[in-house]
Amino acid sequence: MKSAEGWVVIVTNVHEEASEDDVYEHFAEFGQIKNVHLNLDRRTGFVKGYALVEYGTSDEASGAVQRAHGSALLDQTLGVSFAFAQGPIKRGGGK
Repeated sequence: MKSAEGWVVIVTNVHEEASEDDVYEHFAEFGQIKNVHLNLDRRTGFVKGYALVEYGTSDEASGAVQRAHGSALLDQTLGVSFAFAQGPIKRGGGK
């Protein structure tokens, strides 16, 4: 699903010593990257194990999901999927 700015994929099993440049270079072959975000552990300063990669188009993001899922970065196998669900969960019983 599209975020406010673009199409975001979540990358799991990212090596704790990976850098934004490592992730950027690995995912740049699938399209023009608008943003890369690695969340760091405050105590250790290492990556928490996931990254968010934002593309400008659905085709670029879909290509990354299809082709990068199961690929290796720093000797770890990556999981790649879309970061957002199809929309908000609708709950019954409201007025």
